[in-house]
Amino acid sequence: MWPYHPDLLARPVPRYTSYPTAAEFGDQVGHDDMAAALDTVGADSMVSLYLHIPYCRAICWYCGCNTGAANRTARLDAYLTRLHEEIDMVAARLDERGRIGRIAFGGGSPNAIAPDAFAALVAHLRSAFACQDAPMSLEVDPRGFDRDWASVIAETGVTRVSLGVQTFDPVLQAAIGRVQPHEDIVRTVTLLRDAGVGSINFDLMYGLPGQDDAALEATLADSIALAPERLAVFGYAHVPHLIPRQRRIDATALPGAAARFVQAALAHERLTAAGYRAVGFDHFAKPDDSLAQAAVDGTLRRNFQGFTDDPADILIGLGASAISEFPDCLLQNAKNAGDWHRAIGAGRFATARGIRRTPIDRRRGAAIAGVLCQGVAETDGLPERDAIRTRLFRFEQAGLLGWEGHRLRLTQDALPYARSIAAAFDAWRSADDKHFSHAV
Repeated sequence: MWPYHPDLLARPVPRYTSYPTAAEFGDQVGHDDMAAALDTVGADSMVSLYLHIPYCRAICWYCGCNTGAANRTARLDAYLTRLHEEIDMVAARLDERGRIGRIAFGGGSPNAIAPDAFAALVAHLRSAFACQDAPMSLEVDPRGFDRDWASVIAETGVTRVSLGVQTFDPVLQAAIGRVQPHEDIVRTVTLLRDAGVGSINFDLMYGLPGQDDAALEATLADSIALAPERLAVFGYAHVPHLIPRQRRIDATALPGAAARFVQAALAHERLTAAGYRAVGFDHFAKPDDSLAQAAVDGTLRRNFQGFTDDPADILIGLGASAISEFPDCLLQNAKNAGDWHRAIGAGRFATARGIRRTPIDRRRGAAIAGVLCQGVAETDGLPERDAIRTRLFRFEQAGLLGWEGHRLRLTQDALPYARSIAAAFDAWRSADDKHFSHAV
């Protein structure tokens, strides 16, 4: 379906859920930076909240998330106690400024904690931030999901749930350390529908060890049959030098670059043929879904949760490793739960890494988001405008983009090359960068 130019995809590139990316974060930030950033929030500023639960019932070998085993009740209880304290700290600093538009829970697996503990968090958030009507989204691990969790989802009013499916193939599940029978996923979807959840997302993966086109096609067919409103189909990123648990995966069984490209094209072809609208390169949504509508009307955005229709310019992250985004800075809490505990326990924000964004950083970030979300970017006002055009000459020769004055516009064939094209705007990238994986 797409022309394959392996030389244009050879360079590892980020997923660009922020700019600058987390790879550029340094330790020259701390409590005072978070306090100052919160002080800039205006009375009517649109704000989103993200809460990180860094625990899972079982640790998958492929996963690069900040998470650990939920095998000790005391550890989970201590974490939740501190999380409640952090909620109070942030709410006190905001002092009723800002309007909370959305709340998201991620991890890890938020359903690694008890349902009543989740309900207590939601009640605290809604009270502390006066956001009774803010819609909530939740990541769920189908393994261990039960009626008690479905009931609390209904009671708290969660409207959107994302399931970590990855693959329905039991052989591939064993190869990546995530065994979850087909019936577990069907049961979870049924429970969520009965609980009134109107938007379900499946996270799927291609490029898995031993995965061939037939296995991917079977997973796509099973997914389509369950009719989730959204799907994200990610290429597995094998970076064991950064994620040690991936060493348990057989690297010799991984599909090559050409095979990955074919699998990405297969996913796009099958899902769009089933009526889903492509959103960016690796997301898909039903045409009446708000994400698909944002892609059509030009309001699609990019943040740490991927493609989104969230209009907020401020995202406040709570919990260990959570990242907060403000117009002029990106601030991340300590990744180590112990360090995070000590900071919050001492009455200080747990900010440990981050970066301050200059006006040029923001302009570059807007261009990168434009490439990924709308397929259009403005280079006017960028000091390296001519260098960007030079970097993109090979893509232009391949018919993947064109220029309208200083405006870049991607062609229809450029979809799988979007991240590689966006990297031309990234002032931090080097040719031998080891932080990232395949562009496809």
